[in-house]
Amino acid sequence: MDGILAPGAQLPTEPELALIHKAGRHSVRRAIAELAKTGHLSIEQGRGTFVQPRPKLEYMIGTRTRLRRNMASQGVDVSGQALGVDRLKASAEVASHLKIEEGAEVIASRRLSLADGVPISFGTIYHDARRFAYYAERREALGSVSQVYASYGILDYVRASTQMYARPASAEEARQLRQHSEMPVIVVSAVDAELDGTPLSFSEVIWSAARVRFSIDTSPETEA
Repeated sequence: MDGILAPGAQLPTEPELALIHKAGRHSVRRAIAELAKTGHLSIEQGRGTFVQPRPKLEYMIGTRTRLRRNMASQGVDVSGQALGVDRLKASAEVASHLKIEEGAEVIASRRLSLADGVPISFGTIYHDARRFAYYAERREALGSVSQVYASYGILDYVRASTQMYARPASAEEARQLRQHSEMPVIVVSAVDAELDGTPLSFSEVIWSAARVRFSIDTSPETEA
């Protein structure tokens, strides 16, 4: 916190820290674990313990919710990594949100989002495969969801619904977000739609609760 170790710097080993601070190994181990739980440190098996960059991000959810626009206004560099794409039969839940028949083919695109190189969320976005047959390819080529929709002639869209709740992270979720297993996550399910209410997508995204704070904007025409 004093800046002696920069973000990304590796900590000395536990025996070295015990000698430096004249403390027992057990105390050092507990201190490291507590700092990892609060997001100050990242413990990477086989590599060591590192100072964890902790972007303080405000994510505004409103009528128009755009990740890049949210982060850019805070001086944060947003990037993403594709984790995979599948063609699946729509479950009852996905079909209900997209207003298609259960079992209809959907494209499930999995993606990791980072802020200044630090993972903040990952999840899956579902699209009707009949309407957005090449969504994944266009997403990689064009770089943003808004540009992909524009390529289909959809120049504007809104957030139709958002649901969220907090819970403990699974081991895989903690690994993906590079956070301590005891740090919680926020699960956000959302539907984006055309201005006439026609659903475009249904998404389920896991957010790091320690790195992002959500705000709800109730104004009718927010540009968040």
